[in-house]
Amino acid sequence: MTAAQAPPSVAASSVEDFRANLDAVHKRIAQACARSGRDPKDVRLLPVSKTVPEARIRMAYAAGCRFLGENRVQEALEKSEAMADLTDLKWSVIGHLQSNKAKYVARFAQEFQALDSLKLAGALDRRLQIEGRSLDVFVQVNSSGEDSKFGLPPEGVLDFVRQLPAFGALRVRGLMTLALFSRDEARVRPCFQRMRDLRKMLRQDAPESLSFDELSMGMSGDFELAIEEGATVVRVGQAIFGPRKTPDSHYWPGTG
Repeated sequence: MTAAQAPPSVAASSVEDFRANLDAVHKRIAQACARSGRDPKDVRLLPVSKTVPEARIRMAYAAGCRFLGENRVQEALEKSEAMADLTDLKWSVIGHLQSNKAKYVARFAQEFQALDSLKLAGALDRRLQIEGRSLDVFVQVNSSGEDSKFGLPPEGVLDFVRQLPAFGALRVRGLMTLALFSRDEARVRPCFQRMRDLRKMLRQDAPESLSFDELSMGMSGDFELAIEEGATVVRVGQAIFGPRKTPDSHYWPGTG
């Protein structure tokens, strides 16, 4: 089943709705894994809760969500503080971050998926040292070549990651990308293939202290394609929480 053929998700307003939507997404993950000869256990679903209010996030938690992705760090920080009673709820910041906001990520996040500059790496490392914490990070790659998207060009990633061992509080786990926003699979799939090939090269040539086991790629509209090309993390929002009133272009440059 392709994204275009998948049934629309319900705008979840109860724990039962969330369970139904999560089950539907997990089935789509399993089907994509079956097509590509992969084990569904090797793909982590990261529900993306941007714009979702606390009450509905608590429903998602009750339905089983324990790791949530947020695009805007200050919104994520506010939510993490409001739900501090949910002690096993973890947060991944997946949107572009200015270095002057690194202090917020260092305070609460378990994961950051948009590392794209040495300036930001340094800011995160300094703040994490102050907090006495470490952080899992993914290097963001601009796999579509669009000027409107953040991330390093694929050809610049190796030189960049060779400098990351200097930042001891950052645990490099892999790569993240936003593919071309299109319904044409023939245009989207090459973005994911480019990432798969890049990871293979980094596993051979990058410093041994860094890990490139993870590929975070694919959202509600294209995560099946991403899985078929090797994604280990898929970032899914609307298929779980329901349609958003705010267009993707408000959060993802180049996806309007």
